[in-house]
Amino acid sequence: MRKLTIDTLKTMYKNGKLTPLVLMEHIIKQAEQEKESNIWIVPPALSHIKPYLDNLEHKNPDEYPLWGIPFAIKDNIDLAEVTTTAACPAYAYLPEKSAEIVSRLVEAGAIPIGKTNLDQFATGLVGTRSPFGETHNSLKPELISGGSSSGSAVAVARGQAVFSLGTDTAGSGRIPAALNDLVGYKSTIGDWPTRGVVPACATLDCVTVFANTLEDAYLIDAVARGKRRSGVGTEIYETIASMKPQKILLPKEQLYFYGDYKDSYRMAWEAAVRRLELCGIPIEYVDSSIFNKTSSILYDGPWVAERWSDLGEFVESHPGEIFPVTEQILRSSLVKGYDAASVFKALHELREYKEQADSLLKDAVLVMPTCGGTWTREQVAASPVSTNSAMGHYTNHCNLLDLCAVALPSDYAEEQLPFGITLFSMRGQESILKGASTEFLKTESIELAVCGLHMRGFPLEKQLLNCGASFVRSDRTAPCYRLIRLNSIPAKPGLIRSEQGSSIAVEVWRIPVGRLGEFIRLVPAPLGIGKIKLEGEIEITGFICEPYAEQNGEDITRYGGWAAAETDRLRNDTSATG
Repeated sequence: MRKLTIDTLKTMYKNGKLTPLVLMEHIIKQAEQEKESNIWIVPPALSHIKPYLDNLEHKNPDEYPLWGIPFAIKDNIDLAEVTTTAACPAYAYLPEKSAEIVSRLVEAGAIPIGKTNLDQFATGLVGTRSPFGETHNSLKPELISGGSSSGSAVAVARGQAVFSLGTDTAGSGRIPAALNDLVGYKSTIGDWPTRGVVPACATLDCVTVFANTLEDAYLIDAVARGKRRSGVGTEIYETIASMKPQKILLPKEQLYFYGDYKDSYRMAWEAAVRRLELCGIPIEYVDSSIFNKTSSILYDGPWVAERWSDLGEFVESHPGEIFPVTEQILRSSLVKGYDAASVFKALHELREYKEQADSLLKDAVLVMPTCGGTWTREQVAASPVSTNSAMGHYTNHCNLLDLCAVALPSDYAEEQLPFGITLFSMRGQESILKGASTEFLKTESIELAVCGLHMRGFPLEKQLLNCGASFVRSDRTAPCYRLIRLNSIPAKPGLIRSEQGSSIAVEVWRIPVGRLGEFIRLVPAPLGIGKIKLEGEIEITGFICEPYAEQNGEDITRYGGWAAAETDRLRNDTSATG
């Protein structure tokens, strides 16, 4: 199972096509089958999932926005009565209660299923710095998965969770999103609670979310913030409003790309810029050197000493227990000899940078590549520090400047090689960040009407999701179609134009133009893609069927849609066998 979404699962639960228990059993099985990918430190198991499943029995699904939704937790975030290791076995402890962010999600009905692998102590951007193994990229196992929230991202990308929690200090909630074709969302510092999170740099740390859709990410954001208002018989979480920024800012200087795929990444960035130009938002090219200057003081400044202040005593008392490159990074503050004067000097420098950034970003959203390339795991092993540093080129500035950010998938750089961009805005401008992100995801895509197995909750929905499509709305055709149950395995419907027809229920999805050909290749005869007339005489692209197919098919037009026809068939099958 791939590309799970909250809306899909809620629909399947409501229609009785799936239960949380069956889903958990499937996830547990898949996690075991894919254990060589090193996604989990504490893998999904009914022993720790069942209490949360039992708790759902007392909750009305309609009153809890995350009812039955499985999520993964980066193993530097506490889950009650499940070991936290931060990817260091010697550091392990058993928390009595969950981190505050986890508790909020569980209160909304979500089910924590396990603890995911990470770069030890959340120190790294590559996903290879763990004694629990290198987490494999979800699409190309030989490539890095991104860090430090490696397992959290891959769990979602592989369909072992609907969403996951990561953390972000220098880019750990965004780079794994780009490398695994996901959305990664990071609020400004303090908007999400960090109580119960093992600190990396406590003054900069943020908890983040990985999801398959922007809508899912913002629903999680609403729950994480804890802001809600009372509704009728329930509590409604308030999501951030969406509005367009006054302008989009792009770097005017030549960008830095690296690694074996740098040329493909450069072309993917150029394609992303063309999509941004279609958003209907003015674009301004600006000097972005201020962000590079800010980035340089994260690891080449005294903030690395903050990591040592939290972990130094443990490192000193546990010789040989720390992952070698992690210990090298943590000890670097001692080698460089940062003192109080260097801290205040850096703070003053940062204040100047922040003033400049705030002026530049007023009513605007900055867009950069999430990362400028990627590496194989072998390349990282051969040069662990320089490869990791390159990954943070476009991310390190974010938390120092207290920006909010969304990492979005864009057009693929190559086959099985995702490319992503990140949109940044300043504190208090979350609504324009969401608005710009929404507009970008609409670009260079077309609406596609589906009427059968590709609808939400049906078996072939995953084909649409794997091509980057997103659900838009339910709709109906004009009253000039007949629906035929084709003589095929599995049974599927065919929509045939007929002046003696009726209005048929369809779903409208938005699919990137660049992925449409990939999707069409999956469509078997006698089905095809053509123009469909909707109510209101609007024509859009959609599934059609060649008329000859009705000779061996069953006319099910009277049901008004595939879902109703299937519900009746299942009811009759149950009666016949019961």
